[in-house]
Amino acid sequence: MFERERDRTAGEESGTSAFLGKGCRISGKLTFEGTVRIEGHVEGEITAQDTLTIGESAVINAQVTGTSVIIHGKVTGDITARRRLEIRAPGKVFGNISAPSLVINEGVIFEGQCTMSPTEPARADKDRKLAYFPKDDRAGEGVVLKAHSELAK
Repeated sequence: MFERERDRTAGEESGTSAFLGKGCRISGKLTFEGTVRIEGHVEGEITAQDTLTIGESAVINAQVTGTSVIIHGKVTGDITARRRLEIRAPGKVFGNISAPSLVINEGVIFEGQCTMSPTEPARADKDRKLAYFPKDDRAGEGVVLKAHSELAK
């Protein structure tokens, strides 16, 4: 049983450049260049340039920023993901979240506000002004949607 648990954990950590285990308690500002997994307690601020995984045993009281953020544990604080934010059961998030792509699995607790803005390349696409949809017999009229850049004028 122990061997199987150790093998499973090792497989999850492969490719991880930093790992903070269950017994770790850290207070302050953490900055990571590569992929990181946190299973301990962190208070302060966490910034990751790659994928940040908050493990099931983790308790985080911090402002969290990462390219891709995956949460299994408890996070109290605002979370910003530059590419993708995924909250998996039994994850708990108490704070505001911001990400262009968001996945919240069944069994998750989320209390806060969510902001979803497009990724940087999508914002740079200034050729897209209007999107037209054909008339739908049930709706009675066609629908015209304006892109965000058009609404700003």
